[in-house]
Amino acid sequence: MDRRTFLIGAGSLAASALLWRPGFALADTPKPYDAAMTPPVTGRDDFVKWMVANRGEDPKFLGEKWDRYEALLRNHDVWDAKDGRAFLLTPREDFVRPANLSRAYDHAFLDIGYGVTISGPHAVARMTSSLDVKPGEKVLEIGTGSGYQSAYLSHLTDKVWSIEIIKPLAERTRSTYDELIGKGYGEFKAIASKNADGYYGWAENGPFDKIVVTCGIDHIPPPLLQQLKPGGVMVIPVGPPGAQRVLKVEKTVAADGSITVARSDIFNKVVPFVPFTKLEGDAIQGNHNK
Repeated sequence: MDRRTFLIGAGSLAASALLWRPGFALADTPKPYDAAMTPPVTGRDDFVKWMVANRGEDPKFLGEKWDRYEALLRNHDVWDAKDGRAFLLTPREDFVRPANLSRAYDHAFLDIGYGVTISGPHAVARMTSSLDVKPGEKVLEIGTGSGYQSAYLSHLTDKVWSIEIIKPLAERTRSTYDELIGKGYGEFKAIASKNADGYYGWAENGPFDKIVVTCGIDHIPPPLLQQLKPGGVMVIPVGPPGAQRVLKVEKTVAADGSITVARSDIFNKVVPFVPFTKLEGDAIQGNHNK
């Protein structure tokens, strides 16, 4: 679907949907990305008009995005202007599958194939807000999935690393980034990605200021904690299968080298996530639960 043109009537939408796939855009963005560009938040019409002029995006999705943004504010999932900006500038419609395009901004986890999902907007926003990412900080994501979370992060810092264990999914998402970069989404150049077992992190690029894990596990992986800088923050779903609680983990290192880890529940309820699977050789076998 060309999300950069106005769609006229349901017939046009149906016909365009046949051509659509994540990351596929038929026109360049009118203006290249600039870290200073900030859409207005004075109202729906102002936001849509600005985004069409500057990002060239489809008014239909922009309206849905604005409505979801207001819901995020009411639910206290977006905590400040920088995180709101990151949500508003990230085209979620480019990261869902064709069958779920009409639900791109629904409050729901959506299937993206390979037995995994794209997290709902509220979960992504609350987890990202909890990280409090600042410009220039190094952020590691475990579980690239659709690429939406790392795309969101790229509006907060220009140093994002992301690991996906499912090889064809990692390749598909990298292709999505690269196609969007070619269309003017220069912010996605900030994302380095690879296919690997995320349990072991990405040591050669660490340590990291922030780490976000998008798959569930029953403990905090020691390699990830080791790669988190002193004073750093990790957000990770921890608990038994299908019954995780999303924890904010803050790491402190004392003068004597002793490590203290503080944990807090950012949702105060159970939130199920797909399992933190592991590689045995080149094959995904089981998970990393103890």
